[in-house]
Amino acid sequence: MDQTSAHHHDAAVARDLACLGLPPDNWPAAATGPDGTPVLDVLIVGAGMNGIAAAGSLLFRGVRNIAVIDRADPGREGPWLTYARMGTLRSPKTLPGPALGIPSLTYRAWHEARFGTADWERLYKIPNELWAAYLTWLQRVLSLPVRHRTSLVALTPAGRHLRARLDAAGEAQELIARRVILATGRGGTGGDAWPAFVDRDLAPQFAAHTNDPIDFERLRGKSIAIIGGGASGWDNAATALEQGAARVDMYVRRKVLPQVNKGRGTAFPGFLQGWSALPDAERWRYMAYFNDVQSPVPHETVHRTLAQPDFHIHLGCPVRAVARDGDGVAVTLAGEAAPRRHDFAIVATGFNVDTRAIPELAAFAGDIATWGDRYAPPAELARDDLARFPYLGAGFELTERVAGCNPALAHIHLVNHGATLSHTAIASDIPGVNIAAERVSGAISASLFCEDAEAIRRRVEAFDEPELQGTPFYMPPDERD
Repeated sequence: MDQTSAHHHDAAVARDLACLGLPPDNWPAAATGPDGTPVLDVLIVGAGMNGIAAAGSLLFRGVRNIAVIDRADPGREGPWLTYARMGTLRSPKTLPGPALGIPSLTYRAWHEARFGTADWERLYKIPNELWAAYLTWLQRVLSLPVRHRTSLVALTPAGRHLRARLDAAGEAQELIARRVILATGRGGTGGDAWPAFVDRDLAPQFAAHTNDPIDFERLRGKSIAIIGGGASGWDNAATALEQGAARVDMYVRRKVLPQVNKGRGTAFPGFLQGWSALPDAERWRYMAYFNDVQSPVPHETVHRTLAQPDFHIHLGCPVRAVARDGDGVAVTLAGEAAPRRHDFAIVATGFNVDTRAIPELAAFAGDIATWGDRYAPPAELARDDLARFPYLGAGFELTERVAGCNPALAHIHLVNHGATLSHTAIASDIPGVNIAAERVSGAISASLFCEDAEAIRRRVEAFDEPELQGTPFYMPPDERD
């Protein structure tokens, strides 16, 4: 790494921000909680890609009384160094990422400053560890107020604000915030999806979800069953075999793997910006289509896995049961009487979307509106999983199932995978991260401005910087009408 070039790049970022006057002074009025103590304007939960972008965008709008919390250690935010077991990002390297419209904040600028332009030109896709390092750099260069090893335990109303109960490295803490952004990734929408046919008591000794921390060394020499054929299943199959598993069998319900990544066909500004303006019926119809066609496994992941001779895929083999079998697991397939035995099972079935299963929102769960509450699709498009998505407002805010039942919901902004039906994938995928950040920060800025209108008016009326001082027309304040 070229440290001199990296320092010059940091200086270039500082100059770019200074030329743009960023960040401006803080402007929201000082607010107090029910007990009279000062409160945050915005608490951001999650210091991954979306949390960083949201925090930076708020600072650039002059909303500076904010805090960002993340349960991870510094440098390990998000999935990139934990359960994201692919070698590189799936997105093209040319996407700007959470750069907020400033070229020097892009991944490309960061990479070229450290490794050179020639290395950038040779690069195919961005390695996970470099993406994580870039996000850590963004936290630093933007001076984001991140508190690590800190988790949100619960949110509850606190007068007109929100009370956040925190766990800070085992120490219970509380703070009051006017707005809260949940930038909690794909897992923050309701946790891992475990099919009913998989015995949950198998975990952790005999089974794990792809999103769990898996000790692959313990699986050396073992027979592994992968339940599901999505990208995370292939990533875990390859990882297990690369680290010494004896054999991996992947069981896939479909007879043919999905062939075309339709999501790549939506990654253009018109789609990402315009989606939320579509009528509910059109958004639902699109999402039902995407759910039905699914996304294919990236070809790089397929090649990586097939390079392992002990990988075996079983297409058209729906799994009916995964249960304990002595010191291993028994996988029962549709149409087969005898189960297939393995030493361990890895469940690759993605994430839930269910606001009732988000622990930090337990106090609000019964009042949060879902798409099932707001829209009734024609019978042929009915999808129970889509009906569970939260029905969000224009700024990612949660909405009430019954008007007036819980107004505090309007102050909670869900910038994670749960926003997909309302806002498309701008809150979960790299192509739209800047759009999501600008949208949520703009909505919060506008709502804080309206909330503070009287205080801001008094501030404007008290502003007294005489323009004509030093001219023949200057009049001292005590002589003005």
